[in-house]
Amino acid sequence: MKSFGPAAVRCKISNSLQVWVKKYLPADYSAGCIFTPVEGLSSESWRIVAGEHRCLARHESAEKRLLGISRKRECRLLRSLTPQAIAPSVICWESPWLAVSWINGQTLDTASFFSQSAQKRLATMLAALHGSTPQGEPLDLKRRLQIYWQSIDARRLTPAWLRVHQRLMKRRLPSALKISTAHMDIHPENWVEGPQGDCLIDWEYAANADIALEFAALFRANDYSAQQRAQLLQYYVLSGGYSDTLKLERQARQWQPWLDYLMLMWFEVRWQQTADTRYIDWARTLRQQLFNEI
Repeated sequence: MKSFGPAAVRCKISNSLQVWVKKYLPADYSAGCIFTPVEGLSSESWRIVAGEHRCLARHESAEKRLLGISRKRECRLLRSLTPQAIAPSVICWESPWLAVSWINGQTLDTASFFSQSAQKRLATMLAALHGSTPQGEPLDLKRRLQIYWQSIDARRLTPAWLRVHQRLMKRRLPSALKISTAHMDIHPENWVEGPQGDCLIDWEYAANADIALEFAALFRANDYSAQQRAQLLQYYVLSGGYSDTLKLERQARQWQPWLDYLMLMWFEVRWQQTADTRYIDWARTLRQQLFNEI
């Protein structure tokens, strides 16, 4: 995690956050806090240091809700996972801020992420996560896509894109193998190795979803090879996860077009919100691939 942003912006935001801290966080956070912004693709979060205390404050806004981020849902899911120690613990939730424990340690690099040891540990974390009791309603993927569709720049739409959208939205979603809590954004920078062990961070897109959709997201985001996919699924079975690797991999492939389209639309919405051309570049690659497949 990296600090960013001009001092003037940092001061303005931290002052508003400081009011919230004094009102809602425990008394030992309320004096002498140091606020540091934390970088992320979809949101600004703040690291709060007060003496030996560390926490992360995550903001919710209309812009973030449009992306599918709900701090209330994130809070509920994290509270259900706290005994498993694979996620930060909730300190306080009071709109518009969610405060969670700061996880000390180092994030992984790509080479470390794909090491045999790390993939075995990832399988263990996923098996534990997918063994948890779902909290709330399952992810409504079609509804999320429709919200994104209504929020993108209409000037970018083409007849071909409209046909692909309509064709996909008329399809039935794959039948779920198992609905469970899914992180939905696992990659090296969201995995922290620390003194207390391994922990997944950034749970803002976590939801109750098919475990195969979790693997579809994991494989696509990290560009797993066929061999790497098979190996992780085998470790997953050995860790007590879903027992049929062939069925799980087949189901993940069925989810792939839906997952890719969700990513494409997310990039388009973020471009609309930020005018950052990175999102357009990422969306272009996905769009070309999807239009050839659907």
